[in-house]
Amino acid sequence: MDSSQFRDAAKGAIDESRLLLSYVRASTNAVQVAKYYDTLEERPVLPSVKPGYLRPLLPSSTPEEGESWETIQADIDRVIMPGLTHWQSPKFMAFFPCNSSFEAMIGDMYSGAFNAAAFNWICSPAITELETVVMDWVAKLIALPKEFLSDGEGGGIIQGTASEVVLTALVAARERLIRRKLGDMPEGEERMDKAADIRGKLVALGSEHAHSSTQKAAVIAGTRYRSVPASKESNFSVTASALRKTIEECRAKGLEPFYFTITIGSTGTCATDDLEGIAALAKEFPDLWIHVDAAYAGSALVCPEYQHLCTPLASFDSFNFNLHKWLLVNFDCSAFFVKKRRDLMDTYSITPSYLRNPHSESGLVTDYRDWQIPLGRRFRSLKVWFVLRSYGVNGLRAFIRKHVKLGEYFHDLLLQKPEMFSVTTKPAFGLVTFQVKPKMGSSAAAAANQADPAHEALQNDFHADAEAQYREMVNQRTKEVYEKVNAKGDFFLTSTIVGGQYVIRVVSATLKSEEKWMKQLFDELIEVAEEKGDVKAA
Repeated sequence: MDSSQFRDAAKGAIDESRLLLSYVRASTNAVQVAKYYDTLEERPVLPSVKPGYLRPLLPSSTPEEGESWETIQADIDRVIMPGLTHWQSPKFMAFFPCNSSFEAMIGDMYSGAFNAAAFNWICSPAITELETVVMDWVAKLIALPKEFLSDGEGGGIIQGTASEVVLTALVAARERLIRRKLGDMPEGEERMDKAADIRGKLVALGSEHAHSSTQKAAVIAGTRYRSVPASKESNFSVTASALRKTIEECRAKGLEPFYFTITIGSTGTCATDDLEGIAALAKEFPDLWIHVDAAYAGSALVCPEYQHLCTPLASFDSFNFNLHKWLLVNFDCSAFFVKKRRDLMDTYSITPSYLRNPHSESGLVTDYRDWQIPLGRRFRSLKVWFVLRSYGVNGLRAFIRKHVKLGEYFHDLLLQKPEMFSVTTKPAFGLVTFQVKPKMGSSAAAAANQADPAHEALQNDFHADAEAQYREMVNQRTKEVYEKVNAKGDFFLTSTIVGGQYVIRVVSATLKSEEKWMKQLFDELIEVAEEKGDVKAA
């Protein structure tokens, strides 16, 4: 759907659902949204405002009388637009994408019009049942093992973010282990005391490069957290041997590892942990809940060339990816699949009298409140349904492949300047990480009396730490170039540190991403790297 089609579809959706806005206002809003998308390329991707810019632009309290919609809408341009970072811009190459589409926007418009909390089936049967159907569609789309489909013991639910999913899975893992250890012990104070003792020894595990959500979830759940090493030699991925060693070290201290986040597409470098090796290891540790975090890279599983990654997933307990990152469904929309839905229901099903109803008690319906931490929930499946139907399997695959090729294209550009750039990790799901080599000034030349074939500088008979010194110079130069590029405001990038290396991350995966923007970024990196300000040897 292009911006012109969106104008017509949005008008129709608002008119049909009879929102509070009039048809004329709806038309104006649709035009403004379409215009925003049509002009994204012209806008600076980063705002130039200072912290606290907004408060002086607004009154200190709510107006006594209501204002006209025209007055309110005018403040979008006056107050809001100057402070926006434009995530949909093709010049946004930071973090991971947060994609949207006009189809998804219209889905959210309908959802806002219906405005149902939808915690039980009876609250809106269509909302519950569409979610079940759509999640099965998604599971089949990305070739998940059949264990995650709703016609067996598993199933899927849409949550807000991957962080919410990790917390939901981790708490369920904690309670599952406690249930197994305490067995049929009757409810009461003694059981609660024993459960508290068990909780005090539990340890959640995650890669040293895993998203911080696992560590945060452990804090919330009141358990310990340990990171599993993932070295450069293993391409920053967790191996089965590293996981086994961490488990054994924890057990030697009297601790009980109960949960592990395995990653497909780590945040820093898009590394994928040893799925097959850890799947084999899982058989030895049946009480270890293994959750697959594929928040960004999971969308690539729509393409057959990535679906070999799905085979080992049958050995794990849960899987998650964010449709709002790379699959054209606007924020928020995180797909969460479990192999045994009973593990969630046994943890989260608490039914006071005011929530009881014949349909729920019949056992013939799904109440998604029993699969999650909050009670109420949004009608998120509608926008997913719209996107899947509008793009189809082939359209979604084309969307993903376009961005994968852009990552390969940018990688090839970097290789054209080996004297200036050093690739840290090769393209993975469209993401490339790299460093900027320092230009050697006169002081560095004086310090080095012999060229080193590895980096052509700082090989010195009197400096035993020459290699470490050079690495620090590369880190410093990379950081300088990164900060200067972002300060210019033409592009927005992010950085990370992996294996002691300060690297720049580049991923271009918006709806408007094209090769020309990658080339412009590359040219700007060269321009900035060639500016004066050489890094000097220590």
